[in-house]
Amino acid sequence: MSTALPYVEVNPQHKVEAVVIWLHGLGDSGNGFAPIVPELKLPESLASRFVFPHAPVRPVTINNGMQMRAWYDIKSLDFENRADVQGVEESAALVKKLVEEEMARGIPANRILLAGFSQGGVIAYHLGLRFEHQLAGILALSTYMCQPQMLAEQRHEANQETPVLVAHGLYDEVVPCALGKAAYNQLQKLGYNVLWREYPMQHNVCMEEIQDIGHWIKQRLG
Repeated sequence: MSTALPYVEVNPQHKVEAVVIWLHGLGDSGNGFAPIVPELKLPESLASRFVFPHAPVRPVTINNGMQMRAWYDIKSLDFENRADVQGVEESAALVKKLVEEEMARGIPANRILLAGFSQGGVIAYHLGLRFEHQLAGILALSTYMCQPQMLAEQRHEANQETPVLVAHGLYDEVVPCALGKAAYNQLQKLGYNVLWREYPMQHNVCMEEIQDIGHWIKQRLG
């Protein structure tokens, strides 16, 4: 597997002061979420750079082994075993390199926010909660947690206080809302600074949610 993830970027007009790394869902690409940036209505003064990486292409078992962009394989629809742990760890390592590249460019970790939708959210959780430098925030959209029972022993104290926003559609048939709530409950139980938001939608994003995300990012990076 390649050591560097290709990505789409949306840069501010001014010198970059903060970075949002946003991970797409199964079968999508970095292009999928790039158009959301202007919709967030972030002030130009935040000087935020957005990075939308493309997941590696791999065969996905539940889609008859079809090759597509995926952060990990999905071998079964059983939620306990849905995420291929090795794939999750490999992708988390690739995204970690992107975070470290931004840090090497002079952006401190606490000015870097990790966001992910669906499969991308699984990676955002996995990396963000185990990362050894404090991040600006973790945004988990319409997603779930891989091996929630392992978090207590694997987490890193650096991100114990990091704000986490968990958002989910009430009518999500791909990742049922109960799975998003289970991840939120696990974070609450472990004492994380976590916020829950739910919306009358399916496995997608809606305008009200985008406005809430924009407001939350402003608070985290403002």
